[in-house]
Amino acid sequence: MEAGSGYSVGWPCVLRLLKRSAKEERSLTQARRKSSQGEREKERERGKGIKQQSTTMDRLSVISGHFHAGASPAPIRETLTIVDNRTGRKYEVSVQDNTIKAVDLKQIKDSDGTILQSYDPGYTNTCACTSRISFIDGGKGILRYRGYPIEQLAERTTMEEIAFLLWYGELPSADQLDRFTKGLLSHANLHEDVKSVIRAHRHDAHPMGIFIAALANLGTLHPEGNPALAGQGIYKDVSVRNRHMLRILGGATTIGALILRHRTGGSFIPPNESLGFTGNFLYMLDAPSHPSNPFRPHPKLVRALDVLFILHAEHELNCSTSATRHLASSNVDVYTTIAGATGALYGPRHGGANEAVVRMLEKIGKVENIPSFLDRVKKREELLMGFGHRVYRSYDPRARIIRTVAEEVFEVLGREPMIEVAIELEKRALNDDYFVKRKLYPNVDFYSGLIYKAMGFPTDFFPILFTIPRIAGWLAHWNEFQDDPENRIVRPFQVYKGYDLRELPHTSKAARPKLVSDSALKTQTTSAERRGAVRS
Repeated sequence: MEAGSGYSVGWPCVLRLLKRSAKEERSLTQARRKSSQGEREKERERGKGIKQQSTTMDRLSVISGHFHAGASPAPIRETLTIVDNRTGRKYEVSVQDNTIKAVDLKQIKDSDGTILQSYDPGYTNTCACTSRISFIDGGKGILRYRGYPIEQLAERTTMEEIAFLLWYGELPSADQLDRFTKGLLSHANLHEDVKSVIRAHRHDAHPMGIFIAALANLGTLHPEGNPALAGQGIYKDVSVRNRHMLRILGGATTIGALILRHRTGGSFIPPNESLGFTGNFLYMLDAPSHPSNPFRPHPKLVRALDVLFILHAEHELNCSTSATRHLASSNVDVYTTIAGATGALYGPRHGGANEAVVRMLEKIGKVENIPSFLDRVKKREELLMGFGHRVYRSYDPRARIIRTVAEEVFEVLGREPMIEVAIELEKRALNDDYFVKRKLYPNVDFYSGLIYKAMGFPTDFFPILFTIPRIAGWLAHWNEFQDDPENRIVRPFQVYKGYDLRELPHTSKAARPKLVSDSALKTQTTSAERRGAVRS
């Protein structure tokens, strides 16, 4: 007879235990008969509340307990029963991790034999993968990276440690952290071709457009990391993956810094590897061009930006992270994958929210204007930016941390005037039933933009400050996807609502009726056309 966890008990052993139990039981009975009544009474007193000696049945229960403790309990099979009222048929679908597999719905067919499919635009209730990277409980306001609470990570780790944790699942040892940081910063020196791509853009081009172009160009310089050129199986080699992940994240800060230096007309500053990931970024942004003039970014500002980077590094399957996995499924090179994810983050619904918060606060202007602004929000005449979240139905845990970071930044740079408007706006919204009932709480974007503004970053540069740390999270998902046994190309279906079969008419083009309105074909008038420079 076998029990789990390596514990083994055979029936001969059981019989020996039973025989020994019976013999000991008889000896015990004889001893009790010889005892005086007084001794028995004393024994009873001493034994009150103390477990009595085992009888034969006690020993049997102990032996039985060994079996039960050693053997793993049979897993409970969870199922869902679906009754198709169209056909009257009943189906049983397995439930695992509180999910059902969409492929199991294929067994459900209508009277014509067409399989049932799930319809979920926006993926509001769809699990697209399994992951071990981050965990969110939106109802309780919980965010964890690899099991660690975000509050603890923001307080006691650095961005380098977070990148290592996200990629490899555990925090690094001191030696591993040193080697990892050196590996990152060794890639902060960019190829001249990437610098040329940045310089080729207009000085007032949006930073995200330049960033995407620079990332894509970086990939063209390393064909050995492109499955389309070097073979589809190259990413099976972990060392290949590590090399390109370090190059992308290590070069991201340099690309960001060069973009801002290009805008201001400043010369490009070489990286200073002794300052760490975030410190080097601020150094490349702000160091003077003259090499004899030493410069070190303020340590409190370095730490503040490092915390912001940590908070923005990863957030489960948001739009851009989903885009990362979607692109990776085609086995395109990792540079194109991250450039594509950056494009998704560029969208104002995703990465531009903190910029919108600053514009909203500037529009409100003064604390006394808040009541009328909130009234317009309730009438749907204005949008309350920085409140509410697709996942969180309570206070975003990152927002609480950022609120503290803001005060630390203001101690160094002076208090940002708009912070008073933000604090009062939050206070009034959280005490207004209209917003509380709709579970509209401040999110990560509400205060972060004010910190960036206080640090002197232009508002259209805010998405870059989101992108740089989020690259660490994207690469973690890309890396995890390479080892996923369910790694397959993403290919969802659609619900077709177009024409049924129709025959192409044999009439001439001249005889075709106009079925598309001219208003649907309009194009925006160019500046030249408005000035009358274009003649028909």
